[in-house]
Amino acid sequence: MKKIKSGLLFIALLFSAEICAEFTPFSFVQLSDIHISPHNDNALNDLRQSVCEILCNDSIAFVIVSGDITDAGEIGSMRRAKQILDSIQVPVYVTSGNHETKWSESGCTDFNRVFGSDRFCFSYNDCLFFGFGTGPIIKMADGHVAPQDVIWIDSLLRNSDEKYIFPVTHYPLQNGDVDNWYELTDIFRQYNVQCVLGGHYHRNLLFSCDGIADVLARSNLRGKENQVGYTIVSVRSDSIRWQEKPVGKAPVKWLSLPLDEKAYPAPDPDIRPDYSVNDSYKYVRERWQAHLQAEIYAAPVVWKNHVYVGEDNGNFYCINLCNGKPLWKYHTKNRIISTAAVAEGKVVFGSTDGCIYCLDARKGTLVWKLNTDKAVMGCAVIEGGVVYIGGSDGCFRAIDLNSGTPVWTFRDVKGYIETKPCIYADKIYFGAWDCNFYALNLSDGTLAWKWNNSHPSDKYSPAACWPVASDGKIFFTAPDRVFTCLNAETGEVVWRTKEHVVRETVGISTDGKKIFSRCMWDYVVAMDATADSPVTLWNTNAHYDYDHNPSMLIEKGGVVVFGTKNGLLHGINADTGEIIWKHKIDNSVINTVYMLSKKDVIVTSANGTVTRLRITNP
Repeated sequence: MKKIKSGLLFIALLFSAEICAEFTPFSFVQLSDIHISPHNDNALNDLRQSVCEILCNDSIAFVIVSGDITDAGEIGSMRRAKQILDSIQVPVYVTSGNHETKWSESGCTDFNRVFGSDRFCFSYNDCLFFGFGTGPIIKMADGHVAPQDVIWIDSLLRNSDEKYIFPVTHYPLQNGDVDNWYELTDIFRQYNVQCVLGGHYHRNLLFSCDGIADVLARSNLRGKENQVGYTIVSVRSDSIRWQEKPVGKAPVKWLSLPLDEKAYPAPDPDIRPDYSVNDSYKYVRERWQAHLQAEIYAAPVVWKNHVYVGEDNGNFYCINLCNGKPLWKYHTKNRIISTAAVAEGKVVFGSTDGCIYCLDARKGTLVWKLNTDKAVMGCAVIEGGVVYIGGSDGCFRAIDLNSGTPVWTFRDVKGYIETKPCIYADKIYFGAWDCNFYALNLSDGTLAWKWNNSHPSDKYSPAACWPVASDGKIFFTAPDRVFTCLNAETGEVVWRTKEHVVRETVGISTDGKKIFSRCMWDYVVAMDATADSPVTLWNTNAHYDYDHNPSMLIEKGGVVVFGTKNGLLHGINADTGEIIWKHKIDNSVINTVYMLSKKDVIVTSANGTVTRLRITNP
């Protein structure tokens, strides 16, 4: 009996040795958080140093770049980075980071033009590597994996024969970094995923994302220690080893994980998104919900019995208001971030393919199309038969609604435009990503005045907020966390206050007497629009935690409604600040809502849903 056991043990050891012998060890480089900028050559020089050293290492099988190649998502920096990366003699695989998706004059479409795609997939020595973006697109919010990417990943893994699997992201797939992380970990735990490779935090870190290892690499930048560096990952028959490689110095091992067959436990229900708030407000019901299977970062608009919205695959939808069924869709050549405007049977919106579209609102047929030089992410406004919309080509346009003929064009915007402009009296107002806030004369598009917040970084521009106006004043908030009130006629500062730590959200009551904003931590504030100094009318703790999603506050029938970065909607009494209701749609970005009435709301989310809510409380 002992001989039989010994024989079986010998066979098992021999079989194990054969498996180990079949696996050929290899090493690859991970670069992350390169942050090339047109304003600072240090990052470019740091990348050159790393690539120069990589070129001398003939043991490297390939290079992975896990996001934030640029600092502001502009095409010039991408091209400079690619030129350097193309000098590497082994394959280089690249995915995007939040700096490519949030601050991007092209709406992150230039990334695909330069690098081909922010997805990649390849096999090496029985290992499957695949990368994908973790967003979000244009919004300040948690990261988000697009519905279309979730579908792609699920299909990829179901049809893969590789033994070991390595997903590559920018953000780690954990709560607080990626809002729908659980959709990915639920897929990954079904397969032999060894670990997720990522960046974003600019330092070496090991996270456990619902039981799955998520390993973050250092930034290529020299940082506080003035040391450029990258990561070497070695995959052996029994382990995966991480070494930090300072340029010009010996590598330093900092982590080793086993390479083996994974058996992941069931998901932890305690860290999942909590929808119990819906049990507290049962009178808020979802009348219908449409799933478009692509990210949505535009607000919905309604005309007659139709809901209109564009999505990330470049499709513009008309949806039946009564039942949520799509009636028609019109395809553009790239993602749509622009919120549409509809009037006189026509619906107008911009696309990142560089065109402004006017469609027949009933049939979805093209009425006219205006080509611009760059992406159009600005939201449209229609008044008096004229369309007003800004783009990324330095232009703000007034266009005849019926013919598509330009009425006038203001060509002196220094940054891209994503906001919805505000028409007030005889002027139109908007901010851009150049630190400037503009007032143009409505009649001819000439500059009435321009206000600058004097911040040295354009990332603090008053550009994402949809400004509102009342009582001779214009109101907006910006990433500088200051509530700003300017004289609408002259552009002079009436008041500015940091008291409430507001950011990129604003709204106005229908009577024009109150201005609303959602603060960055928990509180919603109402300010007196008639006062010549900052007067707080009410300040309510809505308990939504930290939030920086630029979703505007909309008031109708005495109720203010707004959404958060994690799918939570609020209805608040406009006069008192009392919370009337809450409802959680999903766990992703809620865009600015459309209110049919105080009891009837249309909502879009980054998870690709369009939802009609009905509130039945008194």
